[in-house]
Amino acid sequence: MSATLLDGKAFAATLRSKVSEHVSGLKETHGITPGLAVVLVGEDPASEVYVRNKARQTVETGMQSFEHRLPAETSEADLLVLIDQLNTDPAVHGILVQLPLPGHMNADLVINAIEPAKDVDGFHISNVGLLGTGQKAMVPCTPLGCLMLLRDHFGSLSGLNAVVVGRSNIVGKPMAQLLLGDSCTVTIAHSRTKGIEALCRSADILVAAVGRPEMIKGDWIKSGATVIDVGINRIDAPEKALREDGTVKTRLVGDVDFDSAVQIAGAITPVPGGVGPMTIACLLANTVTACCRANGLPEPQGLTA
Repeated sequence: MSATLLDGKAFAATLRSKVSEHVSGLKETHGITPGLAVVLVGEDPASEVYVRNKARQTVETGMQSFEHRLPAETSEADLLVLIDQLNTDPAVHGILVQLPLPGHMNADLVINAIEPAKDVDGFHISNVGLLGTGQKAMVPCTPLGCLMLLRDHFGSLSGLNAVVVGRSNIVGKPMAQLLLGDSCTVTIAHSRTKGIEALCRSADILVAAVGRPEMIKGDWIKSGATVIDVGINRIDAPEKALREDGTVKTRLVGDVDFDSAVQIAGAITPVPGGVGPMTIACLLANTVTACCRANGLPEPQGLTA
């Protein structure tokens, strides 16, 4: 018997529809249009794709999109000047600086220059602290998307055992905080965890966010557990025909060995089509939430943690 697939693509489409409804309401009732500013420094190919998708989906949901593309040699000081301008621009409710930044820039310094209320990525140290103490924060998009998928699947998460494999500031740590907030019993595991296989087998909810392709095998998973695979890894696919130039084609895989896991788990997110589409949808949701907070309006239902 194979697991139920948690369709992040379909859920994200529903979430974007809710965002569009809220945006329409803000325009009609209050004359306010939420605005998202995305800053890209340099020409990283993956970042280019992300920024293009973010801009397109921002416009499709009725919001304003402000793109700032800066050359790779831009100084850190000049980037900070731009961020300061966006912080004080009333048309901008959300600011996202696309990572990674060029090597000569201090990413922590840049992220912490963003006004916390406009930090729709949820990376500012103030938002990290607010989330960790259970207060109202801007929540990082990928963990928020995972939480929404889990709530939709389970209803209540109260009392469930959750294991998060990965301790990054972007996914692992905030994911653990969100699960704690929903009354899970949470363990964070990582590459140096002893007996990690047995620990994973204790989980009702297993979140894989370690960045290692297909690391978590089917026999690491408890029968019937729900698996959230955050990993996006590109590996060689020699089973496919070679490219015209003779190089090996690639394919996307998660941090979970899907073929073995799908036979054991009760539910699982595929890669691609699981967590990935939720990230941008939650970015849009965070922008609407930031807009409502900035204008003293009630927070939109169903868009926040």
